[in-house]
Amino acid sequence: RARTEHRSARARSLSCVMRCSVLALCATSAAALQVGPSAFQAARTVAKGSLSRAVSGASQAALAAVFAAALVSPDAAQALSKDTYNSLTYDQIKGTGLANKCADVVVGTGSIKIDGKLNKFDELCIEPKEFFVIETKTDKKGNAVTEQIVGKMMTRQTYTLTGIDGELSTDGGKLILKEKDGIDYAATTVQTPGGERVPFLFTVKGLVAKGTSDSIKPGLKLAGDYVVPSYRTGLFLDPKGRGTTTGYDMAVALPALQAGGDDALFKENNKKYDVLGGKTELTVTGVDAATGDFGGTFVSTQASDTDMGSKEPKTILLKGSWTAHVPGLDE
Repeated sequence: RARTEHRSARARSLSCVMRCSVLALCATSAAALQVGPSAFQAARTVAKGSLSRAVSGASQAALAAVFAAALVSPDAAQALSKDTYNSLTYDQIKGTGLANKCADVVVGTGSIKIDGKLNKFDELCIEPKEFFVIETKTDKKGNAVTEQIVGKMMTRQTYTLTGIDGELSTDGGKLILKEKDGIDYAATTVQTPGGERVPFLFTVKGLVAKGTSDSIKPGLKLAGDYVVPSYRTGLFLDPKGRGTTTGYDMAVALPALQAGGDDALFKENNKKYDVLGGKTELTVTGVDAATGDFGGTFVSTQASDTDMGSKEPKTILLKGSWTAHVPGLDE
């Protein structure tokens, strides 16, 4: 009987924890949606204190689950300034998806003139938000029609490029942006409404973009080409053990190859490392001349995976936002 009463009391306590958790989460979510990240942080602190007092006897595991869920609210509200992002700890970011999100594009109408000292950029973050697969079909009249098919993201939250740096220069009164290093590629897969999955390597490797003016200011457009390496590397083996630098030469036995040849399976058997290309246009919508932060929107088109030469590449269209920083202005 004593054990039964203890279990009943524990169940009532956990029920109280859940009710308080829901109230705290609703309050913090409403604050995030209405007044932005700074007020959200204050509301979350108040809610956390109230919840801690209400469930002082509850387990630490239950509380951790509550606040981990509450941390997802800023992403839903789409409000994350650079200062707020940099103030978050590893434990606050872990498991929330914020690591896959760029800080909000800076709001400002300033201008940054590129000269001898200000000749680099860093902290370039590119976050795609819309994915399309471009296909060319033939209509009833025999005319080729290009169609943009919306793609559903199948990759987990690891497809944002970040930590990219490079050089800034001018040529003929036009700004030149050259990408050098960073997390500049991400293996990504989207799915079309018909169920076809299209893998591609989202990247800006070797990007050289030329601007429409000699300074960074709202309205500046930077357009250029970049390299799209193979989705697979040389040591990859397909399900039948075939690869480029290792693995089997064919998927059938030697007698069968001698009898019929491998003409029908030539592309499948002869793997190759395809290096294709892509194009992007970066549009600057905001500049903070005091801190050197700037950013805006982008549109990119690039080739998809070719399964190491066995398939024709599709064209992927991506749209999203980006931010970057010119070091030296905030020092």
